[in-house]
Amino acid sequence: MSSRSFRRPLGLLAVGAFAAATLVAGAGAGPVTFGKHFHGNHYSGGNWGGYVSFGSFTTATAGWTEPSATCNSSNDLFAPWVGIDGDGSSSVEQTGVATDCSSGSPQYQAWYEMYPAAPVYYSASEAPVKAGDHITATVTRSNNSYKLDLKNDTQGWTKTTTQSLNAQHSSAEAIIESPSDSYPAINGGVKFDGVKFDGKNLADTSPQGLNADDGGSATWTPGAIGSDGQSFSMTRQ
Repeated sequence: MSSRSFRRPLGLLAVGAFAAATLVAGAGAGPVTFGKHFHGNHYSGGNWGGYVSFGSFTTATAGWTEPSATCNSSNDLFAPWVGIDGDGSSSVEQTGVATDCSSGSPQYQAWYEMYPAAPVYYSASEAPVKAGDHITATVTRSNNSYKLDLKNDTQGWTKTTTQSLNAQHSSAEAIIESPSDSYPAINGGVKFDGVKFDGKNLADTSPQGLNADDGGSATWTPGAIGSDGQSFSMTRQ
């Protein structure tokens, strides 16, 4: 795991205020936006952590079982996601599931984002998610076209969108992130499985582990990659 602690340059991507605005996708709207992310420059200890591999990847895929969460405050917000770019670049193409506590109880919502554009949430009616559901996320790149697939293996739905972006193709990653730098209590942590970049097991892509800050009071740390080469857990330390 990385022990590097130099700061990402604020001029590259500034952290936005935690917003209460909503974005419409299909027939529904998300509870809050993710705001701006704090990506880039291989920095361990920012607002997201997991495993990242560097290179011009064309596919990134991973699964996880959506964990149950207990809200500590209305500011709690986090998401597991899979993406291309984001570390060492000013863009990221990602999809995952957000857990939002702004209502006082955890609300799960599927989303995708072509950063620096704002995130887009799928409505809860078309893409419902509950704790315990197994999710599989895949981002596939062809030149500057990106296909983002999010599948709820438990409930049997798949959401797919194709977007265009002139991006840098610098990395691929499986991540948990809290744009508000405030994580809820997550029962059992977050367990990723089936992590592959360009069809190769995570362990075979020279991955780098990154810690995530939890409001300055704790750290979310990626565990060792499993013997299958494709799995790891994020736990609060």
